[in-house]
Amino acid sequence: MFAMFPRNPRRQRRALKVGLGRSCRGAVRWLGPGVLGLAQGLGMGLGQAQAQFSTRIVGSGPRSELPEERAVSTVTQSEIEQRLVRSAPDALRYEAGVFIQQSAHGQASAFLRGLTGQQTLLLFDGIRLNNSTYRQGPNQYFFTLDSQSIASISVLRGGGSTRGGSDALGGIISAYAIEPLLPERGLRANAQGQARFTTADSEKGGRLQVSVGYGSTKGWALGFVGGVGGREVGQLESGGPVLNPTPDLPIGPLPYVPRYAPDLRTQLGTGFKELTADGRLVLRLSPRSKLTLAGYLYRQYDAPRTDQCPPPTAPPDTCLTYEQQFRHMAYLAWDGQLGAAAKEVRVALSFQSQHERRRFDDPSVVARVMGIDDVSTLGFTASAATRVFRPHERLSLRLHYGADSYLDWVQSTEDITYTDVKITSAFRRGQYLSGSRYLTGGVFADGEVGIGTRVLLRSGARLSWADAQAPADPESGSQAVAQTWKPVTGHVGLEVRAAEFLRLLLNVDNSYRAPNLNDLTARQQTGPGFQFENALLLPERAWTFEAGARVRSQFLRAELWLFETLLQDAVLKVAKPTEDCPLGSNACRGAWSRFKLENAPSLSEMRGVELMLKANLPLYFSARATLAYAWGEGPRVGNVTQEATGVTLQERVPLSRIPPLNGTGELAWDHPIGLRAGLAVRWATLQDRLAIADYSDGRIPKYGTPGFAILDLRLGYSFREHVSLSAVIENLLDAPYRYHGSSINGPARGLSLVLKVM
Repeated sequence: MFAMFPRNPRRQRRALKVGLGRSCRGAVRWLGPGVLGLAQGLGMGLGQAQAQFSTRIVGSGPRSELPEERAVSTVTQSEIEQRLVRSAPDALRYEAGVFIQQSAHGQASAFLRGLTGQQTLLLFDGIRLNNSTYRQGPNQYFFTLDSQSIASISVLRGGGSTRGGSDALGGIISAYAIEPLLPERGLRANAQGQARFTTADSEKGGRLQVSVGYGSTKGWALGFVGGVGGREVGQLESGGPVLNPTPDLPIGPLPYVPRYAPDLRTQLGTGFKELTADGRLVLRLSPRSKLTLAGYLYRQYDAPRTDQCPPPTAPPDTCLTYEQQFRHMAYLAWDGQLGAAAKEVRVALSFQSQHERRRFDDPSVVARVMGIDDVSTLGFTASAATRVFRPHERLSLRLHYGADSYLDWVQSTEDITYTDVKITSAFRRGQYLSGSRYLTGGVFADGEVGIGTRVLLRSGARLSWADAQAPADPESGSQAVAQTWKPVTGHVGLEVRAAEFLRLLLNVDNSYRAPNLNDLTARQQTGPGFQFENALLLPERAWTFEAGARVRSQFLRAELWLFETLLQDAVLKVAKPTEDCPLGSNACRGAWSRFKLENAPSLSEMRGVELMLKANLPLYFSARATLAYAWGEGPRVGNVTQEATGVTLQERVPLSRIPPLNGTGELAWDHPIGLRAGLAVRWATLQDRLAIADYSDGRIPKYGTPGFAILDLRLGYSFREHVSLSAVIENLLDAPYRYHGSSINGPARGLSLVLKVM
C-alpha cells in the first residue's frame, strides 16, 4: 500500500471536512526511497542533469547503495507494516522478479531471476550476511532478520559482484535498520508496543521498542533505538492438499511433503518459537558525520525442516529439526565526508556468529543424530564516493570506490545417540570440517560519466579474492582443501533520457561466486536425499545482459526489463550411485538418493522479462501490479537415464526450481482521516518444466506445481498517531496452493491482526 497523504491528526480532520472532491485537485506525489525526480526540461543545466543521474542512498546514512540504473525496487517500512508480513523474506512477495520459496514455515528464501541461496547476496546495513556455510537452494538465512527492526529492503535483480563481491549472481537483497530520534536540540523520546495474532498458524507475539534522542545547541546529537520481541508459531493450516497435476487427469497423487493431520489441512512440522533483540546507538558528530554502534540478536527454537519431516519414503516419525537457529551481529560504523575525493564515506567493522543445532530422529533404527555448527565472522568494509567533477560544461565525472574483507572460522561436531540403550558416540567429523577457515574480499572502483543532459555512461571493475582452507580427515575420507581464487569482474552500462518522462537503460555485468565451505566440505541431508562434497570445484561465473525502460511521471511509475544470464561452471547436484559415497558416510549409503556437487560441463542460461506498474489514482486510491517470467536451461549431467526418471531426457534440460510465470496486483485506498483498505492478489501458473533433480524432490509434485490465484483483503485504522489497528484476511477463497519448490502449502483463509500503541 502507499501512504499518499500526511498523517497529522489536525490536517486529517481538516481534509475530511473539505471533502474528497477538493483533495483530488492537487497532484499526488510518489513516496519511497527508490523514486527519482522528474526531468527539469530539455534545457536543464549540467548540475541538474547530474542530480537526475546520480545514485541515491537508500536507507539511513551514506553507504554502499544499490545503483538505480539497474533493476532495483524497494519495500518501505509502511508497506512492511500494512502487509503484515510474517518475516523479512515475506516482505518481498509483491516485488517484481522476486519469488519466495520455503523449505519450512520458519525458513524462506528469495529467488531472483531463478537464482537463490548461495547465488544471492544478502546485506544488512551494508554488511555482508553470506558466510562460508550458506547452502544451495532455498535456505533460511534472510529469515533470521527481524522484520520489525527493518526500515526498508531494497532488491537488485541481476549480477552485482562489482559492488558486492562473491555470491551476487542473481542479485543483492539489502535491508536497512530503523534509526533513532536525532533532534536538532533538546530531548525527545517515544515508546511503542505491538501485539500480533494470526489464525492460520495460531501465531502469538509482539514487540516493545523505545527511542530516545538528545540534540545539543552545539550541533551534535545522541540517539538510541532498541527493542525486544518474540512469538510462538503453531502448526500451519492450509486450504487443503495441493494435488499433483497429471498429463491426462485433472489431479493425481499428493507430493511427499508436507505430512498432514487427519483433517488434511493442518501441516505437521511447521511450528517454531522466536526471540529477537536489537539496539542501535547513533552519535551525530556534525551534520555530515555520525558514528553508529549496533547489535542484533535473533534466536529461533524447535523449527522442523518440513521437507525432512519425514523425507520421502521414510517413516512418518522421522524428522530433521533445527533445535537452535541463532544469529548474533554487532558492528561499529562511521559515516562522513573527507573532502572532494571522499564525500560519502563509510567505514564499518563487524562481528557475526551463526549457530545451528540440528536433531535428526530416526526411530526405525532407534537413533538420534545431533549436529552443532558454529561460524564466526569478522568483517571490514570501507567505501567512498567523490563529488561530481566538471572538466567541461557538458561533461561530468564521479567515482565510487571501496574495499571489503570477511574472515570465517568454523567449528562443527556431530554425534549419535542410541535411544534404546542411551549410549552416545561422537562421529569423526561433523557436517563441516572443524577448524576450517574462509577469507573473501576485494577492492572496486565504479565510475560514471555524464555527457550533456541526456546520456550517462557507467563502468566499474573489481579485483576479488577468496581463500578456502580445511583440514583433511582420512578416517571419514575427507580431503584437505587449500584453494585460492582471484577473479576480476566488472560491468558497463548506458543510460539515455529519451524524453522528459522516459529513460532507456542497457547493462552488461560479469559476476562470480567462489565455492564456499558448504560446497567443498559439507555432508548433509538435502531435500532430494543426501549431498556430499567436492573439494575441487571451480568458481561460478555469470554474464548478465539486460535492457530496461523506465517511465516516471507525476501519477505513473513503470518499468520493463528484459534479461539474459549465461552461467559458466554452474555448481549442480549430480546423482551418484552408492559406491561413490565417501568413506565412512553411512548416512550417504542409507539415503534413498545421493548427490555430489560438480561444475556443469557447458553453459547454463536464464532469460526472462519483468514488468512493474504503480499508479496514483483520484479519491485516495493507488494501484500496483507486477509480472515476471524466467526460463532456465542447462546441460544434462550425471548418468541419468530416461528409465530412471520416467521422462524424455534431452542434452539440454530445465534448471532446478525455476519460478513459473507469476505476478501480483494491489489496489489501495488510504484516506487522511486514518482509514485504509485494499485488495491484493498473488498468482502463478503451472510450473511443469522440471529439472532432473526435481523429479526426486519430495517438495515438487511429479508433474509440476499447480498454478494458483490468492486474494487478500487489507484493512487498517490509525487514531491520532497513537494507536493503529491493521488486519489482513488472507486467502479469501480458502484455496490450496504452494509456491513452486516449497515444502509447505500457503496459509488457509485466516485473519492476521496487529495492534500498535505509540
